[in-house]
Amino acid sequence: MTDPVSARLLGERDAALAQLAALGRDHDAMVAASEASNADDEHDPEGATIGFERAQLAATIDMTKARIADLDRALEQVADGGYGRCERCGGDIGAERLAARPSARTCITCAR
Repeated sequence: MTDPVSARLLGERDAALAQLAALGRDHDAMVAASEASNADDEHDPEGATIGFERAQLAATIDMTKARIADLDRALEQVADGGYGRCERCGGDIGAERLAARPSARTCITCAR
């Protein structure tokens, strides 16, 4: 049986993995659409360029990968008994902070 903390972390990790898969599909579709088009979007006053949209999507993919890594690290800490300890001062992170951000690495004092 999985403890409640691990269950929550695993649930968030599954959601992040699903988001990453969807972002990957969006990226693939964007690349395919831009390859099939010869539009000069660099001079289009009506909207964002394809390059900008790609960069924005790439940044979101990177943030999602970092979130998955943070959740994996938190799951490892649960396994070795270090979950809920601040990486900087070694103190308690606090239940409220962990409820808001389960993969938090620092207490609120050190985060400031």
